[in-house]
Amino acid sequence: MEFLQSLSPVTQALLATLFTWGVTALGAAAVFLKTAVDRKFLDLMLGFAAGVMLAASFWSLLAPAIEMAEEGPTPAWFPAVVGFLMGGATLRGIDLVLPHLHAGARLDQAEGIRTGWKRTVLLLLAITLHNIPEGLAIGVAFGAAASGISSASLAGAVALAIGIGLQNFPEGIAVALPLRREGLSRRRSFFYGQLSAVVEPVAAVIGVMAVSIAQPLLPYALSFAAGAMIFVVVEDVIPESQLGGNTDIATLGCMIGFAVMMVLDVALG
Repeated sequence: MEFLQSLSPVTQALLATLFTWGVTALGAAAVFLKTAVDRKFLDLMLGFAAGVMLAASFWSLLAPAIEMAEEGPTPAWFPAVVGFLMGGATLRGIDLVLPHLHAGARLDQAEGIRTGWKRTVLLLLAITLHNIPEGLAIGVAFGAAASGISSASLAGAVALAIGIGLQNFPEGIAVALPLRREGLSRRRSFFYGQLSAVVEPVAAVIGVMAVSIAQPLLPYALSFAAGAMIFVVVEDVIPESQLGGNTDIATLGCMIGFAVMMVLDVALG
């Protein structure tokens, strides 16, 4: 932790998201072992990812945002509500514009602007869309920790990065194996699988720089990241975890993921 404290918040966020990117690549590497994964296991892991993101949205983002806002001129709930809804609305706007296809959907069910892009590209873009709020959340968390506000700590930002890293593992599997089934080689499936997380370091740097420049926006930025993550969880991760009919297993995974993230944040943060 002392080593991290000696670095700038931008460098801290970059290192954290390189870690989460690496875990995504580790998950994508499963394509070298097999072309399919047990559906129950995948649903369990997707549920776990949803639980981690849900817990992180509150413990690592919304709760600190509300605590920070208590010292401001507006009601404590105001920045949290505004930022949260703006985060969801922004992701919805991107969702409407960016061409993408959710796993398990037919090509004619692709969302966003209609294009002639291949199914593999649309699948990749769907997972990439998920990683934008995750990277943004990590960047904002490290920026908040660097601001010196008591409700945000470096340990809490590290806990958030660890939690998001854990749930990136099934995401890497979820994009690489479908690409392999689409006919891509193992190497290309792995390459595109890990590439889906390349936006995380970019989003993290943008997030940490934004809050460093305008500290009064911190509660809004934290809540914005939370709203964006909740949108992704409800719109895609949870529904995808239910596609295989393993609802109880997926729900159990969600509960476990929530508990793990809660422990990480409370114990470290």
